[in-house]
Amino acid sequence: MVVIETEPKLDFKDVLICPKRSFLSSRRQVSLERSFTMKHSGHTWEGVPIIAANMDSVGTFEMAKALSQKKILTTVHKHYSVDQWKTFAAENQQVLPFVAISSGIGERDSVKLDSIIESVPEIKIICIDVANGYSESFVEFIRQTRQKYDSHTIMAGNVVTKEMTEALIMSGADIVKVGIGPGSVCTTRRQTGVGYPQLSAVIECADAAHGLGGRIISDGGCVCPGDLAKAFGGGADFVMLGGMLAGHDESGGDTVEEKDPNTGKGTGLYSKIFYGMSSDTAMKKHAGGVAEYRSSEGKTVKVPYRGPVIDTINDILGGIRSTCTYVGAAELRELPKRTTFIKVTMQLNETFGNFQQALKSSKVPVTTTEETPDKPDA
Repeated sequence: MVVIETEPKLDFKDVLICPKRSFLSSRRQVSLERSFTMKHSGHTWEGVPIIAANMDSVGTFEMAKALSQKKILTTVHKHYSVDQWKTFAAENQQVLPFVAISSGIGERDSVKLDSIIESVPEIKIICIDVANGYSESFVEFIRQTRQKYDSHTIMAGNVVTKEMTEALIMSGADIVKVGIGPGSVCTTRRQTGVGYPQLSAVIECADAAHGLGGRIISDGGCVCPGDLAKAFGGGADFVMLGGMLAGHDESGGDTVEEKDPNTGKGTGLYSKIFYGMSSDTAMKKHAGGVAEYRSSEGKTVKVPYRGPVIDTINDILGGIRSTCTYVGAAELRELPKRTTFIKVTMQLNETFGNFQQALKSSKVPVTTTEETPDKPDA
């Protein structure tokens, strides 16, 4: 018999956070750092619980060095060699508390993971990452990894339901990655019809994980700082970002000047390539192409060049601090208790949504009146 769940499920775009009376007078009073002691490893991690995704064009050593300055984690992609890891670790000891090793679940992945941990024992976080976290082979790999590395923190995913969140935690995962299909360069929902609205997945999986002493990561679906605030408000312990961190100096890939299609001359506009790790681009790069028994489940896109990532991170952190002041949360850990979601039919007024981009790409100088500055810490 076909089963249909009729209860509405929500994405970040479906809700806003209701403001509440606040005694905070400044965003400076808000602390975004958190401290987590992990269920299985016993390891205590402290920092700002945002994570750069383990994608070629995001989870780079350069990204890790930049984000560690803000005590933000980077799950480094799995395509660096053991020698590259050794060199990075030798030169960047202060970064290692904010780095996770990524691994798939194949035999070669297991061997390489062992080699990296043996070479760089200072790294204490392992990210076991597969597209489909519902396979028994994935669960078994978590069990085996937990047996081998009992003092390492294990994050694993991806799943979107309570039952599988509980199963992964009971199998040895400290942190469960939540999200199937919400990413900006993920096409899983189109190719397979499988997925779950991200905010509802976060709320439901967080409830399941916290009941067992585990943690969750909201992975995918954030397009602006307000989405991170909604994820934290919904109970996410960490939020993982891909597209929001693409296109920067620290992102993988070359920065390329766009050419005028008519003249072939440079336009003065620059971009970088960003692609999903299940895309044909990634599979051609790392696996020799798309196997005939599967399809590509990712996009390859051009992202406008955005300069140093630290500017984007400061904007994100500022937005979350502002959220906290709107609801009276002096610390990020208080945000879920202070969050009331309102279901809405319109998220933003987009009348002038593309105005700033039009200015950037304009060939003719445009004069605008100076904007009225915000009140200090309003």
